[in-house]
Amino acid sequence: MTAANSFLAARDLLFRHRTDYDSAYREFAWPTLGEFNWALDYFDAFARNNNQPALVIVEGATGEETRYTYAQISERASRMANFLRGIGVGRGDRVLLMLPNRVELWDVMLAAMKLGAIVLPATTQLSPDDVRDRVQIGGARYAVVDSGELAKFDAIDAGLTRISVGAPREGWIDLARAADASPAFEPDGPTRATDPMLLYFTSGTTSKPKLVEHTHQSYPVGHLSTMYWIGLQPGDVHWNISSPGWAKHAWSCFFAPWNAGACVFIFNTPRFVPKETLNALVRYNVTTLCAPPTVWRMLVQEPLASYPVKLREIVGAGEPLNPEVIERVRHAWGVTIRDGFGQTETTCQIGNSPGQPVVAGSMGRPLPGYRIELVDADDQPTTEGEIVLPLDQRPLGLMTGYANNEKATVEAMRNGFYHTSDVAMRRDDGYYVYVGRSDDVFKSSDYRLSPFELESALIEHEAIAEAAVVPSADALRLSVPKAFVTVRQGYEAGPELARAVFAFSREKLAPYKRIRRLQFSELPKTISGKIRRVELRRRELERGAEPARLPDEYWEEDFPDLREPASKR
Repeated sequence: MTAANSFLAARDLLFRHRTDYDSAYREFAWPTLGEFNWALDYFDAFARNNNQPALVIVEGATGEETRYTYAQISERASRMANFLRGIGVGRGDRVLLMLPNRVELWDVMLAAMKLGAIVLPATTQLSPDDVRDRVQIGGARYAVVDSGELAKFDAIDAGLTRISVGAPREGWIDLARAADASPAFEPDGPTRATDPMLLYFTSGTTSKPKLVEHTHQSYPVGHLSTMYWIGLQPGDVHWNISSPGWAKHAWSCFFAPWNAGACVFIFNTPRFVPKETLNALVRYNVTTLCAPPTVWRMLVQEPLASYPVKLREIVGAGEPLNPEVIERVRHAWGVTIRDGFGQTETTCQIGNSPGQPVVAGSMGRPLPGYRIELVDADDQPTTEGEIVLPLDQRPLGLMTGYANNEKATVEAMRNGFYHTSDVAMRRDDGYYVYVGRSDDVFKSSDYRLSPFELESALIEHEAIAEAAVVPSADALRLSVPKAFVTVRQGYEAGPELARAVFAFSREKLAPYKRIRRLQFSELPKTISGKIRRVELRRRELERGAEPARLPDEYWEEDFPDLREPASKR
């Protein structure tokens, strides 16, 4: 059996058991691949004479719509590969790719795969300093950049071949010339499935970004688990609300939908507007949707029931989704948002798969191809601890390691496990409940507290849009839970709202979990939109045990009428 046929057999098994989790998990095995190039061996073969839609891009501001079939995308990628080869791009060369959601992004990704080049995706939100760091750390020899971002490269030394997309600029090669290249592409040799293909920078929520290395099998084939979690089927119109440059974009704007033979849908807008998003879901008959928690929290502020969506599958990713939001969507649309868990370093590891009972507050069960264990600080089995992947059953979707950082790789792969640094609890029924990043969980008195649990309770309050909980130093309890919150439109931060939130916390949480301090504040986030609790923790740590009040900060003891008898504190 050829490598391509092995890949298809594994995929088709997941199709057959799309709603039969037990059979899929029991029978699935990662295909054994020697030489394999997903773009050549799978995509081109699937795309031959295939006029089904592969990519639809809509410009939200104008309504302009561009559609590309699988056959058209395949031909464009071959022309692009020949063009890039003509300017010197070869096997193993590193190409920084900084493009928004325009068709050339998909062209270059596929073309680089065909050539055996290595892509370093980068978000257009990077600063010039970020760009310089990524070029240097990533060892990029080529950069394909949107014309609106070219100035960010002005301070970078010579030695980088620069290719612009859009308005031409002196000193930059115009990518539009690729249209004149031959549509017939011949590879210069075979590609090993274990050859490097992608270098992704992590989002940096708790440390400086690291460079994650993925291969021609770990992401293209590894995302069969992601395809299964989402529940994608041939012909689906799949919208993943994600920015290019981050791993989630590759997850669901590239590999998972195209593995399934679905159509990738893109809706470009200068800023996110919930009503426009909801109207687009209806107008373009989107059948499957993936969105981060921030988007879902904004969508539920609209009258969802008045939008007759045709969604069959909806999922949330990037961070755990709070149960309150899931329930609001289910009540309006009759469809349950299914949570899942994965990382830049992996494909989807754990998820609520289609057709299975969704346990409130749970991120689901291990997905086909992934064996999950929980360990304590000594790497011993436990029912609540760090999520790890045993390396004696290494999943195909796991990275090879952190490029140029052997120390970080050894630390992550220690004692026979890949360590995720995420903490979860395993229920008796096999479902996993997310607790938090290992760096985020903290102790108050003798109790171990999960910020995610407390945040989930807080955002059930009608006035709170987002919340982040961190420890705040306390002379008696070592630390107490402090919540940084942003308020929804129509509400005003101040002592009245603070009192109401403290009272709400008393109703929702056990005494040892209650929010004791509160600050109305914008939340610091990474450029991928994840909350940087590490920054909030640092702020609190620097203040000491008896700090002076900050603007818009309130403590529970500011409201004497809320205090309980000392015996219950």
